[in-house]
Amino acid sequence: MRRVLVFVALVMLLVVAGLAAAANPDAPKSTPELKQIISAGKKTIVFFLNPQGGPCRAQNEIIQKLQKDRKANFNVAYVSTMNPADQRAFYDYGVRNLPQLVLVDSRGKIAHFFPPGIQSYETLAVTLDGTK
Repeated sequence: MRRVLVFVALVMLLVVAGLAAAANPDAPKSTPELKQIISAGKKTIVFFLNPQGGPCRAQNEIIQKLQKDRKANFNVAYVSTMNPADQRAFYDYGVRNLPQLVLVDSRGKIAHFFPPGIQSYETLAVTLDGTK
């Protein structure tokens, strides 16, 4: 019985360690724009969008206002449904709904996946402030 408990504890420890290691994976750089912008050493919001969609346009206005107010202390990488070269990025990030935002920290690691849909100015500001 004791061996079983020790075995279960070791398995759980390995699972937790694996999840912790996978918590901040490197951000995929599936497009030339992502390679250039994520490698710039600043926080980056990867914005998956349909440029003709109303929610995506509304989200873009919020991001532009935030970028203006923050004096561009973060980058924005646009990944569009209209650009065939961007399709690989949708798969690499697992994006299925739009608009979708992903925050990449200054080291190129995924820091936060926002839920699909429009994110408020305040939500974006708080998340950016909490990321290195």
